[in-house]
Amino acid sequence: MSKSIVIGSTLAVLGLGGLAFGAYQIQATNSAPQYAEIINVERITDTVETPHEVCDNVAVTRQRPSKDPNRIAGTAVGAIVGGVLGNQVGGGSGKKIATAAGAVAGGFAGREVQGRMQQGDTYTTTEQRCRTVTDTQEQFKGYDVEYRIDGKVFDARLDEAPKGERVPLVDGKPQWQAAGEASKSSS
Repeated sequence: MSKSIVIGSTLAVLGLGGLAFGAYQIQATNSAPQYAEIINVERITDTVETPHEVCDNVAVTRQRPSKDPNRIAGTAVGAIVGGVLGNQVGGGSGKKIATAAGAVAGGFAGREVQGRMQQGDTYTTTEQRCRTVTDTQEQFKGYDVEYRIDGKVFDARLDEAPKGERVPLVDGKPQWQAAGEASKSSS
């Protein structure tokens, strides 16, 4: 064979191969998107409330129980003292009236004095008082990611936020889905 035929044939084969390779590259590039565009990323948390009981020891002042709740002793002593003092006033039948009036007034005064003394008879003790308190805590749930592939909008819940504005596609799905993350269409 002649040298020019060999060179021409070789160049023709190489040219056709190059042309075929270029056409393949154009077709592969235009056939499917290479990236998913991130539209929105939102951190998701839940508020968890945990009630529990808190108890404190509190000093409480109480009134002692009365041994004479009707205050008979104070009334009797007051009536005797009032009667003795009333007897010192006046003479004759006026003395009897003054004694009776002194006894009544003394009885009333004795009753009131005993009541005040009983109110002042107190003691202090410690009591436990409890109340319910609610602790509030934010619990991380993940990231809701909204993304677009070829004009369609999808969303996914991820453990980590994607980095950047685009995510590479693997077999037509965002790269995080290669590990089995679920997504749903919301277009």
